[in-house]
Amino acid sequence: MLHIHNRTHRFLILLALGFSLCGAAQNDSITFLALGDSYTEGTSELRVNSWPFQLSSQLRKKKIPIKDPKVIALVGWTTSDLLEAVASENPKPNYDLVSLCIGVNNQFRGQSFEKFQQEFSELLEKSIRLAKGNPKNVIVLSIPDYSVTPYARFKDTPKIVKELEAYNRYIEKEANARNTSFIEITKISRNARVNPDMLTQDSLHPSKKMYKAWVKKISKEFKFQKP
Repeated sequence: MLHIHNRTHRFLILLALGFSLCGAAQNDSITFLALGDSYTEGTSELRVNSWPFQLSSQLRKKKIPIKDPKVIALVGWTTSDLLEAVASENPKPNYDLVSLCIGVNNQFRGQSFEKFQQEFSELLEKSIRLAKGNPKNVIVLSIPDYSVTPYARFKDTPKIVKELEAYNRYIEKEANARNTSFIEITKISRNARVNPDMLTQDSLHPSKKMYKAWVKKISKEFKFQKP
């Protein structure tokens, strides 16, 4: 296994020996598919400041060849919306890296938790298939905690926290059961309570600074593997 963090020199040596990363052929760039909602789209931020684009940029700085991400995500999407979008776009199952971050709008709209469980599991299975059938090529992010944002100041924040914790427990359980990489970024999102610059001007969605902190954690915890 190759860690992105502090292992770039080893990665370059492997490339020189003719190895590939996540099944990508030598001299090819890693392909990246990002699935989700506003937190993946980077709502209210420039697209290049969203976490998928920041991750790609950071990896290129480490001399790891990766293409800009293909993003299937939109503000307000639930698991149902994402399933429909993936079915409509029908991406080929040949991505070297796939990320999944979804569920906040299920909770926000008060939808059935059981429906979320069923559809999230289906999306996770689709993510693995799209990642060439390799769960080690899949990153699953926890749902951020929007209860700390000014947007939620007149809402039932204890209820939001309790429900999102249930959602995230299920997400982590499913991710671990399928041997994908679960990245917990909820604690980072709570820094917005005391750092308003971690939010955009809409007082709800993460800013470039917040996404940068997510990318730092992803880069530290996600592992690449040689074939």
